[in-house]
Amino acid sequence: MALRIGDEAPNFQAQTTEGPIDFHKWIGDKWAILFSHPKDFTPVCTTELGTMAKLKSEFDKRNTRIIGLSADPVEDHKRWAKDIQETQGAAINYPMIGDADLKVAKLYDMLPASESSEGKRTAANNATVRTVFVIGPDKKIKLMLFYPMTTGRNFDELLRVLDSIQLTSKHKVATPANWKQGQDVIIAGSVSDEDAKKQYPAGWKAPKPYLRIVPQPKP
Repeated sequence: MALRIGDEAPNFQAQTTEGPIDFHKWIGDKWAILFSHPKDFTPVCTTELGTMAKLKSEFDKRNTRIIGLSADPVEDHKRWAKDIQETQGAAINYPMIGDADLKVAKLYDMLPASESSEGKRTAANNATVRTVFVIGPDKKIKLMLFYPMTTGRNFDELLRVLDSIQLTSKHKVATPANWKQGQDVIIAGSVSDEDAKKQYPAGWKAPKPYLRIVPQPKP
């Protein structure tokens, strides 16, 4: 069954570079980002894993745990980590799931359930194992991003989206196109004008009745 935003993120047990985990227990009361890779020792993914290591402190500030996945064994991940540190200038500082049997890739609908893990698989076979999932403390999927193998992920955009999701989970607002932290937001359509006046007694800008713009609420 295809996963959608709002669905519960499927739970699983797996081996990682930091030992065995139960995914939901590993998330605990934090946010989580699961980002997947089709094969170890691939060029674009090497840059992505190094970039994520450099940005880990930013995710920590946002109460967010990060975990990678690649369709190879954990031992291969550990060897790959040496290349990542050498070429990207950052050591992997988060767990990497070993998914050589494709269990998690199939569970998260990144590959068809009928796909076999037998034989020699290539990055091309696993091309769709390039997904980012943002998962909330309630274990619900908040965001899914799918990338082709030839396009490196934009992790600044991932941080921007995470900021938006976390803000809108606390306040009845939405964020406009290209929004960044600290900029004006939009009062959610589900909030009546009467209720909005209680929350925003100073009022709002409204170029259209349905487009009510206010300063970003404080955390």
